[in-house]
Amino acid sequence: MSTPFVHYSLDNGIVTLRLDRPERRNAIAEVSDCEDLSAALRQAQESRASCIVLTGAGSAFCAGGSLQAIQQRQGIADATDGAVDIRASYRRGVQRAIEALWECELPMIAAINGPAIGLGLDLACLCDIRLASEKASFASSFIRLGLIPGDGGAWILPRIIGLSAASELILTGDSIDPPTAKSLGLVSRVLPAESLLPEALAMAQRIAANPAKTLRLSKRLLREGQQQRLGDVLQLSAAFQALAHETEDHREAVEAALARRAPRFSGR
Repeated sequence: MSTPFVHYSLDNGIVTLRLDRPERRNAIAEVSDCEDLSAALRQAQESRASCIVLTGAGSAFCAGGSLQAIQQRQGIADATDGAVDIRASYRRGVQRAIEALWECELPMIAAINGPAIGLGLDLACLCDIRLASEKASFASSFIRLGLIPGDGGAWILPRIIGLSAASELILTGDSIDPPTAKSLGLVSRVLPAESLLPEALAMAQRIAANPAKTLRLSKRLLREGQQQRLGDVLQLSAAFQALAHETEDHREAVEAALARRAPRFSGR
């Protein structure tokens, strides 16, 4: 049996998910690759973890969809019976992985160690925080293959960098470097290659030091805030705040602040 596409590790409340096909630059070829990613995200959410770091093995973060699979009309681009099968393949494979990333309750940091191309760029964009190596590059290059962003990139990318910049990347297929990505707000920091993962893990530890239940509520509120009117978000905020007030960690945080000591959170 082949090894999973996603290598999963849990240490001190931090889950590291590593896309693990360096020989093909972590390109996604099979529906099972998407299922592995979705399963790893479920495993993380069901654990006692508080944060996820997503990165790639080898020189690339994720080169997108496998060109070989696309050319052979197999795997994620199965076309046994033409367009009907292609549509079904996208729905049960790539798009389910995208939905799993979007619905993930845990804060996620993308440690973008190399090229993030096409689908790979959109995987990174679905993380909450993106850190880039100086060796990274970014492209929404579907158009250069005569394709559209079939993974929802036309919805995802404008929410990160705005409609004009997203349109430029999607309609030209151009690649951009880390400084340009930072100037667009696509990544928050650019780091030396050797510092990328240690910095991502250190940030994950700072996040994980906070109350676990409130982290999940805060992330959900940020996600919902991108789609709803202010009035709706205020209603949701009131409901989430009521839940937060009833947690043991909230009471511990207040007591610790008044006593001027470090809090001891239990996750409850």
